[in-house]
Amino acid sequence: MTTAHQLPDTFTKSASARHPLDPLTPEEITVAVATVKAEYDLGEKVRFPMVVLKEPPKSVVLNFEEGDSIEREAFIGILNNEDGLTYEAVVSLNTETVKSWQQISDVQPSIMLDEFIECEAAVKASPEFQKAIKKRGITDPSLVMVDPWSAGYYAIEDEKGLRLSRALCWVRSSPTDNGYARPIEGVIPVVDLNKMEVIRVEDYGVVPLPPNSGNYSTEFIKDLRSDIKPLEITQPEGTSFEVQGNFIKWQKWQFRIGFTPREGLVLYTVGYEDQGRVRPIVYRASLADMVVPYGDPRPQHYRKNAFDVGEYGVGTLANSLTLGCDCLGEIRYFDAYMTSSRGQVVKIENAICMHEEDFGILWKHVDWRTDHTEVRRSRRLVVSFIATVGNYEYGFFWYFYQDGTIQYEVKLTGIVNTAAAMPNEVPKYGTLIAPQLNAPIHQHFFNVRLDMCVDGENNSVYEVNTQAEPLGPDNPYGNAFYAESKLLSTESEAQRIIDPFTGRYWKIINPAVHNSLGQPVSYKLMPGENILPFAHPESSVIKRAGFMTKHLWVTPYNPDELYAAGDYPNQHPGDAGLPIWTKANRAIENTDVVVWYTFGHNHVTRPEDWPVMPVSYIGFMLKPVGFFDKSPAIDVPPSAAKHKCCS
Repeated sequence: MTTAHQLPDTFTKSASARHPLDPLTPEEITVAVATVKAEYDLGEKVRFPMVVLKEPPKSVVLNFEEGDSIEREAFIGILNNEDGLTYEAVVSLNTETVKSWQQISDVQPSIMLDEFIECEAAVKASPEFQKAIKKRGITDPSLVMVDPWSAGYYAIEDEKGLRLSRALCWVRSSPTDNGYARPIEGVIPVVDLNKMEVIRVEDYGVVPLPPNSGNYSTEFIKDLRSDIKPLEITQPEGTSFEVQGNFIKWQKWQFRIGFTPREGLVLYTVGYEDQGRVRPIVYRASLADMVVPYGDPRPQHYRKNAFDVGEYGVGTLANSLTLGCDCLGEIRYFDAYMTSSRGQVVKIENAICMHEEDFGILWKHVDWRTDHTEVRRSRRLVVSFIATVGNYEYGFFWYFYQDGTIQYEVKLTGIVNTAAAMPNEVPKYGTLIAPQLNAPIHQHFFNVRLDMCVDGENNSVYEVNTQAEPLGPDNPYGNAFYAESKLLSTESEAQRIIDPFTGRYWKIINPAVHNSLGQPVSYKLMPGENILPFAHPESSVIKRAGFMTKHLWVTPYNPDELYAAGDYPNQHPGDAGLPIWTKANRAIENTDVVVWYTFGHNHVTRPEDWPVMPVSYIGFMLKPVGFFDKSPAIDVPPSAAKHKCCS
């Protein structure tokens, strides 16, 4: 197995150099929490769902020069378990004072990792739960696995005002067994997370435990393949990227990286060096929201609608990429810092992985008259992190290419959510993946927020469809077709869905900047795999995740509009985020625009997804259209002659 090599910073500048967008340091997190605790005399029952950099205005960032003084602020979310109230605070790290403090009514912050652990302990200790599992022949609660799922919103009277989890449960046969092979079907403990008490145990009837194990680790797999030879990836002269703190340079690309508990990896100030200057493309890019609606309507399953960004925070669930082969080759890792729910600094070592990959042919041509061949290999820069959300793993990958392309890809793997089936039952809303083991049908929707800045802050968005020219004087032979661009001038006009039959894509242009051909410079958003939700428009999940009903949204920049489903989707009734903001139908022509792209994966489960699902891929691309005067990849040199290359 090829090992990953951690590389040092390659810039000679001081690693202590600071920038307004640098994530909070451990010291700053400590100061921020201590300041708000002292000023408001916060007790032991207070949790901190989020402590992050309060990003400064764009004008400060874009005009910043090294050596300038920096005003640093922290945004803090606060939950008081005693009264269930939620607060938001802004702390000045320069003066160590609280600049603002406000209560946010009728909301629930995300479920925190500490609460996962405490919830599992509360469920296992519940006499009512122990009685329910004993009916199913389970006598050892220590072997039970509890995943605290969010409760959603269903206007149930005795749930109002409570901070809840509907815990889903499985049982292991031994401490290292894959518990997801044996769901405790029909038993749903409902937990008050503020009190860490089970308020009721829903029991929908006994279903036998599935009979087979689903173990997948090497200790259980005895007949591993023996015909795989080593594949070594080395860069004896080092990597082609340069790193100074959180600032990256690679193959004419420049950008900064950040990391938040909610979004995970964030990219800032993405630009490309061209004609002697760095041309901006994206100011800020992040995973804004995601939701996983399940399609099983039965009482124990219909509330499965996980908002993994807003209800849990994929950043807090990021893997520490220290074992295995998550990344391959010469690796540069970045750590992430956040807090436990009680405000202590938590370090996720190697949360972000960056490396280079060969990606096949970049361009090639053979002049058959002279037998002269020119071919270039494509290399891409990969910046990624991986989060484990209960049973699922999600890999979030940004790719940068030498031809000016940016790609975003989500890799879905891990273990499918499982339910037990009665003997001889054929599930309608799922698939049998093992005897008496059902994997319910579901979808995964992701929304990426792209704060665009194509050669400047004022941009416009056009939709491009390819049209067939009708038969007539202009098309006498019936072969004509053309690409038609239409300006999307308001928020309502920019609520769009994909259309692969017209080759639909969207261009973000700068109408004030033109290339040498007189064309406005632009980048196009190219959809990949996609789908729409199957949930009914009146369903709870559609009301709460209205962003997934459209693939494209465009809004004028507002620093307070960061999350597609709103700031607090956990147990929220809905009507928040993009569907509400865009009701104002604001103008989006020739202004500072934010492009929101939603893409969905439809998972009709299959036996081959068990016991661990092979990776599925989904995402989109941003490609230059007239941004350059010619191919920006024409100057990539040929591969070294010593390489064994196929032409």
